[in-house]
Amino acid sequence: MISQETRWNKRYGDAGDDYLFGTEANCFLAHRAGLLRNGRSAVSVADGEGRNSVWLAEQGLEVTAVEISPVAVEKARRLAAGRKQAIRFLLADMLAPDWPPAPMHNAFDWVIGVFIQFVGAAERVRQFAAMKQLARPGGRILLHGYTPKQLDYGTGGPSTVENLYTREILLEAFADWEIEELVDYEDDITEGMGHKGHSALIGLIARKP
Repeated sequence: MISQETRWNKRYGDAGDDYLFGTEANCFLAHRAGLLRNGRSAVSVADGEGRNSVWLAEQGLEVTAVEISPVAVEKARRLAAGRKQAIRFLLADMLAPDWPPAPMHNAFDWVIGVFIQFVGAAERVRQFAAMKQLARPGGRILLHGYTPKQLDYGTGGPSTVENLYTREILLEAFADWEIEELVDYEDDITEGMGHKGHSALIGLIARKP
């Protein structure tokens, strides 16, 4: 079975000098700029080529970006340098059993996960647990992804239904947190070559007790 690192290195590498998902921030994230300013620090997990981490830094946050693909991190560094933003880039597998390391526990006001639907149900439990560890008490997780209806549109995202989010999945996963926003909707999005066209989307903001 192909590893996540190999898979994403190929996808980002095949894009050449272009950015697979573009260089502008994710729409759900960008529309919550005012709310994000309630914090000082943010970590963007599975950050890819840097579009979201660079934008977060431009909002005045201290940003850590976590990504498994060295190809993506190199492109993210170029993007950050071009936009004169200082970001702490970490090459790491967020699904590793010993991740996150202790110094990152309870460390961030915001934990950002945008289109991180590269795992099925079992690994998603591990993925969300890692994200919860990163958030400080009172900190928030922001998630954005696709719902199963996205399979009808085929305009981006995984082709496996178990990787996609429903309201029920997210309500159960964050039942022990305060869910401040949970919205599923449809929209036309253009995020590089990777996400383009009419899409079935879902967004969550949840606050740690």
